[in-house]
Amino acid sequence: MHIAIAGNIGSGKTTLTELLAKHFQWEPHYESADDNPYLNSFYEDMQRWSFNLQIYFLDNRFKKIVKIRKSGKTVIQDRTIYEDAYIFAPNLHSMNLMTTRDFDNYRSLFELISSLIQPPDLLIYLRSTVPTLVNQIQKRGREYESAIRLDYLKNLNERYEEWIKDYTLGKLLIVDVDEVNFPEDPEDLGTVIERINAELHGLF
Repeated sequence: MHIAIAGNIGSGKTTLTELLAKHFQWEPHYESADDNPYLNSFYEDMQRWSFNLQIYFLDNRFKKIVKIRKSGKTVIQDRTIYEDAYIFAPNLHSMNLMTTRDFDNYRSLFELISSLIQPPDLLIYLRSTVPTLVNQIQKRGREYESAIRLDYLKNLNERYEEWIKDYTLGKLLIVDVDEVNFPEDPEDLGTVIERINAELHGLF
């Protein structure tokens, strides 16, 4: 099985991936910022590097999905290929940080790739307000994230909500991060685990 976690920057995807992998004995696949050769450059000059960054993500995530499906294991993945195409790339385009030519090229490539892959068996969406995102981003203190603007996070949040509203590719579970403190409260984590079991196995 392929379980994927989606959510804005700072919503807790990596933390939940780690906790669920440990609980269910699933194999975790993390989004590694350290290996990304474009991220620092992108945050310094978004207009120059936006297309390069999105193509890197598309290539990287496509390879991961192929690997996940071939492995025959149950894998939990931090972030999905769909978020780049429906949230990050369109947002960069609308902010004039990616040209229409580059965006059209990117979308054409994404549509081809998405026709060749299976969607996740379960998508877990971490819904969060901007103040909560900012708090989490500040807590982890990554230098390249210190320049992220509030309007950028707000725009991303709006796009996430639009995407999730129309998501029909498979099972979907929405977790409200403002109300559920799964990183620090074992009871809250237990509630999330129960809901996942219900989605995967129809227990309730």
